[in-house]
Amino acid sequence: MRQNPAETLRRVLPKVREVLHVAGVEMQLTAAVSFLTILQEESVSIHTYAHAFLQVILLHLEHRDAGVSNAWLETLLSVIEVLPKETLRHEILNPLVSKAQLSQTVQSRLVSCKILGKLTNKFDAHAIKREILPLVKSLCQDVEYEVRSCMCRQLENIAQGIGTELTKSVVLPELIELSRDESSSVRLAAFETLVNLLDVFDADDRSQTILPLVKSFCEKSFKADESILISLSFHLGKLCHGLYGIFTPDQHLRFLEFYKKLCTLGLQQENGHNENQIPPQILEQEKKYISVRKNCAYNFPAMIVFVDPKNFHMELYSTFFCLCHDPEVPVRYTIAICFYEVSKLLNSGVYLIHKELITLLQDESLEVLDALIDHLPEILELMSTGGESSVQENKLSSLPDLIPALTAAEQRAAASLKWRTHEKLLQKYACLPHIISSDQIYYRFLQRMFTIMMTNNVLPVQKAASRTLCVFLRYNRKQEQRHEVIQKLIEQLGQGKSYWNRLRFLDTCEFIIEIFSKSFFCKYFFLPAIELTHDPVANVRMKLCCLLPKVKSTLKIPADKHLLQQLEMCVRKLLCQEKDKDVLAIVKRTVLELDRMEMSMDAFQKKFYEKDLLDQEKEREELLLMEMEQLEKEKQQNDGRPMSDKTFEKKRRDTKTPTTLPKNIPISVPGPSGTSTPSTSKEVKKSKLIRSQSFNNQAFHAKYGNLDKCPSKSSTAGYTPSVSGLGKTSVISLTDDSFRTRNASSTPTSFSPSPSLPSTSRTGSSVDPKSSGSKDTQPRKATLKSRKSNP
Repeated sequence: MRQNPAETLRRVLPKVREVLHVAGVEMQLTAAVSFLTILQEESVSIHTYAHAFLQVILLHLEHRDAGVSNAWLETLLSVIEVLPKETLRHEILNPLVSKAQLSQTVQSRLVSCKILGKLTNKFDAHAIKREILPLVKSLCQDVEYEVRSCMCRQLENIAQGIGTELTKSVVLPELIELSRDESSSVRLAAFETLVNLLDVFDADDRSQTILPLVKSFCEKSFKADESILISLSFHLGKLCHGLYGIFTPDQHLRFLEFYKKLCTLGLQQENGHNENQIPPQILEQEKKYISVRKNCAYNFPAMIVFVDPKNFHMELYSTFFCLCHDPEVPVRYTIAICFYEVSKLLNSGVYLIHKELITLLQDESLEVLDALIDHLPEILELMSTGGESSVQENKLSSLPDLIPALTAAEQRAAASLKWRTHEKLLQKYACLPHIISSDQIYYRFLQRMFTIMMTNNVLPVQKAASRTLCVFLRYNRKQEQRHEVIQKLIEQLGQGKSYWNRLRFLDTCEFIIEIFSKSFFCKYFFLPAIELTHDPVANVRMKLCCLLPKVKSTLKIPADKHLLQQLEMCVRKLLCQEKDKDVLAIVKRTVLELDRMEMSMDAFQKKFYEKDLLDQEKEREELLLMEMEQLEKEKQQNDGRPMSDKTFEKKRRDTKTPTTLPKNIPISVPGPSGTSTPSTSKEVKKSKLIRSQSFNNQAFHAKYGNLDKCPSKSSTAGYTPSVSGLGKTSVISLTDDSFRTRNASSTPTSFSPSPSLPSTSRTGSSVDPKSSGSKDTQPRKATLKSRKSNP
């Protein structure tokens, strides 16, 4: 049909028709799917399709095999969607009158019910009333309960096609009658259809007709089959929402008590029997009870709305507690999925469910943990910021078990074989800088990330730990700790004995380029990265070659001319000395890519404007973190007491400063000339502290999620130029110069790198690049000497 539809219809289709009369189940199923594919691909026009295929489909609708019959029915229902009205009337609706008669088989009448439900969307209300509704009424009164149930489930589609008035006068009476049917499956179908049509009926119909039916159904449900309870528990949230506003206080309380009873259904029947000794019917009943409680957990957010979040503690907290501690995993899994919705609804009352969060984090089932961590950052943010000021003030003390629970959850995930859960959890931990203090992250989580990177055997888990560690480093507020982490990365990974660790170092470098500013990467990681061009393992050199374009994109000319020269020298050595043919092939491709790259300049360039602004913002945030640490130290010395994290968090929230400032807004700092008076200096420091405190909240409030947008930007050849021409005034623009080496007299302590760290600080354009290069790279040469002597 794709290649030659005309000849296929003329020569092949007749043969297919002949074979289908005697074909087996597999061929029938294949033909049904094939006919549907031809329709979906629009291989022929609708008119041609109807002429060639419609009669074949109709012919096999009543195949003796139920699976085959359903396959042809699905194809027909899809065809009905696109057929013109006249074709539907003559080819499908008219024959349906005879097919729906009691004289026809049950299967034929069941097929007629489903076709009628589909046809109502294709005709106007007048035609439906005249031609379709008589058939619908007839099938609703059918002698077979399967037919009545099937037709009842199609009444929702029919109601949508005939409008509100006809629904009230025709569909509602049928539903009322079917809700009193002798068959439980018919009553259940009527109940579910009524719930789905609640929006169609007005308040009078709901209060006078539907509410009594629902009450009767709920009262009889415990005496009936448990399958009715399963359906009732699933639709209870929608039911309470649809009938909200027409309940009397007594009815409201009854429905709430009914829900609470369903939440604990089956838990009271404790027995000490071995599972093998329990009769099969009791086991089957317990499975149904588990399904009921699972559905109650699914509807819990709707029930919070039903009782009003203000009444949660009094009305629903005990029920929530039971669901979180339910003995069955499916129930706890479902409530873990709903936990974020519950947190949002409670808003200022979210502190009420702190203990349940810890309980689910400590759950023995990893399925429950996996469901909870999908929205863990949002939940923790609500926990830490939701509520009144008193709650905010004590946000860390109100969750004393949070950090142990998080670490225990990670260790359980690490000890299991479910590495995807472990990877997801490590990715979500990137939100922690916004939740707990920098010191808590440093002492409780950061070393664990190192351990995972060094010892875990699953590559995606190692990469997730590496990226999260980079986020922790990005928002660490102590320079000494930052330098220690950087040194560990370089010594234990970049210069590690295992080639696997050196590969992970290159992954980390890629994350550093993505998350940090270009200046930061060049200062600490540029030389350790390109040093791996001398690595004895081909895989490491190969990976480095693939990374080189990103490494080059961090350079700016002329400030980084000396680094560019070192990069070019390493590439030349690879071209001349590389013996591995695979590495050499990648080197040659990389050289071509490096040659095509345009270098970023210190001045803004139009083509890189957005990327330059992004990088400038990163540099500004890094600078403010350094300033904040320095000013906190000075404040502690002046006041004689340390600033607690609690106090700092409160001040940080109280200060509102936009995250993104226009690049032409100057930021006051003590000028290098040292001419500022003491009083002016104090004012300047005070303003810097306020701005720094504000930044630490606002910068991360864009959330670590902003970092996910960076790869596409930082991996290209976009650069952030610095604004040249620092004057003698004490006002500078926050640009790339933030990380450049100053004179010793003008450099704040927060800028001075650790003596043990290799550093390639950038110099201003007024300094000779050659002299600055030799000066800055001198410490690095000392550390590289031993490795270069034994390549």
